[in-house]
Amino acid sequence: MTTVITIASGKGGTGKTTVTANLGSMLAYHKKRTYIMDSDMGMANLGLVLGLENMPITLHEVLAGKADIHDAIYEGPFGVSVIPSGLSLEGFKNSDPDLLRGIMADIVDECDILMIDAPAGINHDGIIPLAIADEVILVVNPDIASIVDGLKTKMITEMMGGKIRGAIINRVNRIDDKGTEEQIEKILDVPIIGMIPEDTNVRRASANRTPIVVKYPTSDASRAFRRIASQTIGIEYDEDEEKSEKRKENLIERFAKALFPGGRDVN
Repeated sequence: MTTVITIASGKGGTGKTTVTANLGSMLAYHKKRTYIMDSDMGMANLGLVLGLENMPITLHEVLAGKADIHDAIYEGPFGVSVIPSGLSLEGFKNSDPDLLRGIMADIVDECDILMIDAPAGINHDGIIPLAIADEVILVVNPDIASIVDGLKTKMITEMMGGKIRGAIINRVNRIDDKGTEEQIEKILDVPIIGMIPEDTNVRRASANRTPIVVKYPTSDASRAFRRIASQTIGIEYDEDEEKSEKRKENLIERFAKALFPGGRDVN
């Protein structure tokens, strides 16, 4: 039985594409057949953060009736299947978002989890991914504007009969800040699935067109993504595996320092 999960936010810049790329990669790592789709036809970023920005066929061509959805699927980290949107304004203009439900029906039986990176906001293009999902996960930042916009997104989802699974608080200064977590949970009136700390490695990984869970697997943000992915599929988070990865990373760092005493960045 496939689960369709839409990752949504009320405003841009909350980090929902980063959440989609990293959670999707980790779900594939755990052997779940996972598809991640960028339904933000106008401001597509999923392909950019995964190094798939120059693919010849994207969701743009599919929604314009010029290609089959299976021609727009590419392999990402850990075997996750990625359906990027194009970057051209012409492609955006020719896309018909109303075709999304039918296209989704063509692939839904091929995966365990279909995760949709939704456009920010509450316009027509943004509402469709909320309506077709089994569950919606809100991504908010710990600031009042983001939280209020997240609340609007929650209300619209519920008005359409959709289900909010919970919220992820991204870019948190202190991961142990229970006061912030409880306050946001109370305002949104949904469970907090997890908190992702502010981590400079997120930007470094993005610059390398790689999810942080792949590039820096033992970083603070990676550990948070790994915990959320484990929770999503109902398995226990493996702390021993994390420690093993940390030991490997430390060995690589020591080896790199021995080879490059001047401090060359091997990442």
